[in-house]
Amino acid sequence: MDGPGESEDSPGPGEPPPQAKRVFGDRFPDAVRYAEILADVAVTRGLIGPREVPRLWERHLLNCAVLGEAVPERVTVCDVGSGAGLPGIPLALARPDLEITLLEPLLRRTNFLQEVVELLDLPHVTVLRGRAEEVMGSFKPVHVVTARAVAPLDRLASWGVPLLRPYGEMLAIKGSGAPEELKAARAALGKLGVVETSLLRVGEGVVDPPATIVRVQVGESPGGIRFAAKRAKAARLERGRRRRG
Repeated sequence: MDGPGESEDSPGPGEPPPQAKRVFGDRFPDAVRYAEILADVAVTRGLIGPREVPRLWERHLLNCAVLGEAVPERVTVCDVGSGAGLPGIPLALARPDLEITLLEPLLRRTNFLQEVVELLDLPHVTVLRGRAEEVMGSFKPVHVVTARAVAPLDRLASWGVPLLRPYGEMLAIKGSGAPEELKAARAALGKLGVVETSLLRVGEGVVDPPATIVRVQVGESPGGIRFAAKRAKAARLERGRRRRG
């Protein structure tokens, strides 16, 4: 990536709304730079649709950054299916106290993410290529898993919940259908060791409407019985690889 400069055909992300300075604080200039990268390079590489460019600030950067309202201080976070870095990079800009892993299986996306992390100087962010089920055993469980527009809640939970520490939580940005989606997923969530669910509204006064977050909290066995066995097997295989290495 040579830089965030826009091509002649790119409409650009537009002027940032006034509340962006409040949300991103000292990292506001980097948020502007990230918006420019999304409007140009991410569109060229097929990571963001051209129609999303005029609404990058409200629909993407700010809508993701306000997720930080629901994340505890100084915890570890894994952004599952990070794509172009949403919500992980806006969250990292707004919350430098967090240690964030951007988990993404596709090489072209992880290349983009790594370039952005280096350009924006985000030492508290790590890019990891792989699927959630593939990294289990070698990945240190986190306090919080985040996701946005990745998959239906039951399937998303089957990927994200097993990456949690005991008593951790998954925070998924969802749309207006979140209550129905949560209701339909309750049985599947119970099998994954989920002990409590709730709906949160974040970003009041920042985004309109406020963002809807599904919070899924686990007990002492994230992923339930099935994933406890998978984690144990993956850990054994990882120990074997280390001994051979």
